[in-house]
Amino acid sequence: MQKLYTLGCLALILLLFSCNKPTETQEESNEPTMSESEKRLAKYTSFKLTTDLSKLTEKEKQMIPLLIEVAGLMDNIFWEQAYGDKDALLSSISDEADKAFAKINYGPYDRLDGNKPFIEGVGDKPAGANFYPTDMTKEEFEGAELEGKDDDYTILRRDSAGKLIAIPYYEAYKEEYEKASALLAQAAELAEEPGLKAYLEARSQAFKDNSFVKSDYVWMDMKDNTLDFVVGPIETYEDGLFGRKAAHEAYILIKDKEWSSRLEKYAAFLPELQKGLPVEEKYKATLPGTNSQLNAYDVVYYAGDCNAGSKTIAINLPNAEEIHESKGSRRLQLKNAMQAKFDKILLPIADELIAEEQRKHITFNAFFSNTMFHEVAHGLGIKNTLDGKGTVRDALKEYASTIEEGKADILGIYMVTQLFEKGEIPQGTLEDFYVTFMAGIFRSVRFGVASSHGKANMLRFYFFQEMGAFTRDAETGAYRVNFEKMKEAIAALSAKILMIQGDGDYDGTVKWVAEQGKIGADLQADLDRLNDANIPVDIIFEQGKEALGL
Repeated sequence: MQKLYTLGCLALILLLFSCNKPTETQEESNEPTMSESEKRLAKYTSFKLTTDLSKLTEKEKQMIPLLIEVAGLMDNIFWEQAYGDKDALLSSISDEADKAFAKINYGPYDRLDGNKPFIEGVGDKPAGANFYPTDMTKEEFEGAELEGKDDDYTILRRDSAGKLIAIPYYEAYKEEYEKASALLAQAAELAEEPGLKAYLEARSQAFKDNSFVKSDYVWMDMKDNTLDFVVGPIETYEDGLFGRKAAHEAYILIKDKEWSSRLEKYAAFLPELQKGLPVEEKYKATLPGTNSQLNAYDVVYYAGDCNAGSKTIAINLPNAEEIHESKGSRRLQLKNAMQAKFDKILLPIADELIAEEQRKHITFNAFFSNTMFHEVAHGLGIKNTLDGKGTVRDALKEYASTIEEGKADILGIYMVTQLFEKGEIPQGTLEDFYVTFMAGIFRSVRFGVASSHGKANMLRFYFFQEMGAFTRDAETGAYRVNFEKMKEAIAALSAKILMIQGDGDYDGTVKWVAEQGKIGADLQADLDRLNDANIPVDIIFEQGKEALGL
């Protein structure tokens, strides 16, 4: 199996920096010291994914190489879904820095720059990635009477007559699915914890017949495991056309049971927090489940969708609404990856953009909590539109993910506010959470506005600006949070998003995103300061058996 990002790739990045270290003459003449391709690579800094494996049994350690191999198969499938022929692309790129950057982005499009192509001649990235024929229009899709076209686990292609056909994933990716199923069956034989064993067996079967939702139920019943493996077609962000098709990914996770035990109590507050949402009763009539789980993990391997461009640091799964209603969901906080982003990126950003007297409020506890409650907040609000015509997801179409992520962001900090004032969050101050949340917007918006998360960040930034939740010092360029107005803005934006979802207001969403889902000139100038200060945008990983000492 090809390793995702080898030490050789990381060594290349370091070599590029060392070879381009500016001389005194270059500094004096202000000549550029790096090529454009090298500057793109400099957006990322490396981090070694590892943890204390002593908490695992010997058989669990034996499972990890098998899981890494399955992750590699997910990686290959995601390349196909996101772009197409990986080998043909990489062999066509002569510049080593561009080749390394293509591997980070799973294609020739810069995910941190609005999916802008960085390889000449490739054209723009198709909105539907490689899930659909590139010449297919929305109107053609919507007018096609085709069984399975809306299924999360099919791709669309044309037959010999040019008609659209839907192909199940287990047929489209037959070779990878068969290998993944067999490897998961092997891993299941090694599993000693009953819940993990049952899940691996169910997931193995899912790769034979697309029964991923069925295996998600089994995953939710697994609670006493230390080793976890999130794998398969999961998130739908890569499908920018309809937000429907699931992209392949994998995480290998080691549960931190001590941290997890501290988080268990918060899910029980969901019904109470739902009732207290700052919106009319009809927008909060859904009763959220209380059996959702909060856990902290060290992640030791990423593959596929979650590894493309900006790296995921928290997960809320499963996505199926039917499971949320009956089983709840599991919120996974990836503690070591989160710490890396805090140390290497958020703190330097705060030193550059946050007013000096408020920098003391930037804390890892607040960063961890804000991220965690973002995931918890996915369980609040409403899932079906009030007109009875269907789900919010269907009503808001390609903008459903943008509004859902915006909801999770704002209701997450709303939850923090409510729980802190109830005395249920014992550490830090409310100011810590607000200032860290503000700094987090600058960190996240650097991922660009091509993604749902990016658009949600900009909607929130300009809403806060209009409500005076922060001010910007014209002389220093430093941002300062107004704590009272921030609290008001959080409640007001929570209400706005909840009403958009409940009303299924697609037209209003299109207008809002068009007006404010982009980076303005003033903000871009401030973000450019972060680039000039050589603050990385995100991380890439040293990972695999060698990194883990296996």
